[in-house]
Amino acid sequence: MPFIDSKITGAVSEEKKELIKTRFGQAISLLHKPESYLMVGFSDHYDLFLGGKKLEKGAYVSVSLYGSAGKQEYEKMTQEITTILLEELEIPAKNVYVTYHEITDWGIGGHLL
Repeated sequence: MPFIDSKITGAVSEEKKELIKTRFGQAISLLHKPESYLMVGFSDHYDLFLGGKKLEKGAYVSVSLYGSAGKQEYEKMTQEITTILLEELEIPAKNVYVTYHEITDWGIGGHLL
C-alpha cells in the first residue's frame, strides 16, 4: 500500500504526470511493492523554500509505505525518484528532497489491513 506524494514548484502537465506516475510505478518495485497497489499524488505550483530562498525548480516527495524496507532499498528509491524528476521536469538533484514513512496500520475500502 505505498503512496508517493509529490509537491513540485512548477507546472506539471497531464502528460508529464502520466509519465512520472508510470515511472514511479516501475520504481516502487525497489521497495518490494507492486504497482497495482501504488497511489500517486501531485501538487504542482507549490512554493518551496530552501535556506530561506524560494526554489525555482524543486520537489518534496513523501513516500508512505505499509511495512518497511531497508536503507539500501530507500537509497536506490531516492536515486530513482531524483533521476525521474531530473529527466522529466529538469529539477536538479540538489533540490529534490525525499522522505519515507513506514506505516503499521493502513485502512482501505473501509477496513484496516
